[in-house]
This record gives sequence, structure tokens and C-alpha cells, in this order.
Amino acid sequence: MTEKMTQDQRLDYLVEEFKKDSVQYKDLETPKDTEGKRYVLRSLMNIRMPKPFPEEALAVQDDYLAGRAEEKGIVRLSDIPVTRGAVSIWQGDITRLAVDAIVNAANSQMLGCFVPMHICIDNSIHTFAGIQLRAECNRQMDQLRSRYGQDYEQPTAVPMLTDAYNLPAKKVIHVVGPIVQYGLTPELEKDLANCYLRTLDMCVENNLKSVAFCCISTGVFRFPNKRAAHIAVSAVNSWLSQHPGAMDRVIFDVFKDEDRKYYEELV
Repeated sequence: MTEKMTQDQRLDYLVEEFKKDSVQYKDLETPKDTEGKRYVLRSLMNIRMPKPFPEEALAVQDDYLAGRAEEKGIVRLSDIPVTRGAVSIWQGDITRLAVDAIVNAANSQMLGCFVPMHICIDNSIHTFAGIQLRAECNRQMDQLRSRYGQDYEQPTAVPMLTDAYNLPAKKVIHVVGPIVQYGLTPELEKDLANCYLRTLDMCVENNLKSVAFCCISTGVFRFPNKRAAHIAVSAVNSWLSQHPGAMDRVIFDVFKDEDRKYYEELV
């Protein structure tokens, strides 16, 4: 069925399916315009707890998200210039990158962002990967809770690997960055460095040769952007010098002009 549908038909179908799936919003009035429908669909996906979903609807979601990826424009490794050595700086939406792994700045629950339409990278990655990503994160967290207790939360700087589903990337590495509450400390700086070092270790362990890092902890976790850039570049350079040839490319993906400026001064 889904192969014969247009993107507009898929969008209409999915809005109704996700409304039916939601007790609270099943009677929500659907907007008439495309942007309004996209807003509703993303919001319903964002708030949805991990649970079964009809296979037919899941197939439509996958085809719809594949179409959205094409609309946004897939960026391949060959499209990203090398800045120095195996390192690149690229400014833009990390969900467009067709690399072996992209890094998600996760929270300790590891289930993605539940705030509808939130601008954080966690929300964007889960939205465009599809609902299977939250389901896989939940399965992994269930396994960890069965081992460590029901109050288990993912520790800072301990990465988790998942499939990327409908993203152009092959995998997503989720890592919880340090939260700055009362100013920087050496411990917080070490935690941020470990986010980069342990993620690169995970890449090698899983034969992932290209990875795109977001600016970990610089959003709602309030790590100062300039210092975070220094730590990130220092950690990656140190790791690459100790593991020559291990990675084809390490990309610092920046979204803000401010972050681009800091990385360009350092790399």
C-alpha cells in the first residue's frame, strides 16, 4: 500500500494513526496545511511512550521518513571537506549525515526528548529515526535495569549504541554529557572529555569508521561553548594520535555560528 502513496497521503495517514494511538489526543483536530500536519505528527511522535505499533503504519512511517530525508538532502562523507588530518567541521543538521555513526546528546533516561517539537538534538534524532529508536533504547534500558535495579539511569560519559533506523547514518551513539549547575569543575571537564574518548572507543569496537559529534552538553546542560570546543578537540586529537588509522573521519557537527567559530580556531 505505502509504495503507491504520495508523501502528502502518508502524512495524512500517519497523523490519523498516531492520533488513534494516543488516548489524550485521539480527538485532536487536524490542521489543513502541510506544516501544521507535520507539527502534529512530530509532536505525537515526541510524546509517545515505547509500545507496539501496527506493522502497516510502521511501514508507512518508514517510507515517509525516507522521503523526508531526501527532501532535507542527504549529506555524504564525500560532501564534507577534510579540515585537517581525519577531522572535519560541518555546520548543519546532523540528521542529514550519511556516516557510520552520529552522536546524540542524550539524557540519563535514554529514551529521547518527550517535549513536543523541542529544538534539542535528542528530539530531532528520535523524530527522524522513527519510533523504533525509542523502542530500542527502552529495550536496552530494560536489560540494564534488570541487571542494576529499577532505579538505574545511564551514567555520564557511558555511550550506548543503537541502530539509526530511518536516518541516513548507520548507527546512533547516545551519550549523557555532564550537567553544569554551579560552574565548571575539573570533574565535569574530565567527564566531557570521556564522552568523546569512549565514543571513539565504541566506534573502533564496532568497526564504525566515520562519526559525527554534536556539541555535547552545550545546550540545556549549560557547558560553556568555547571551553567545550577546546575539550572536544583536545580529546579527539589525543585519541587519534594514539590510534593512527583507526578512523577514516571524525566530524565536529556544529549548528550555531558561535560553535563553528570556536572549532575553526582550534582544528
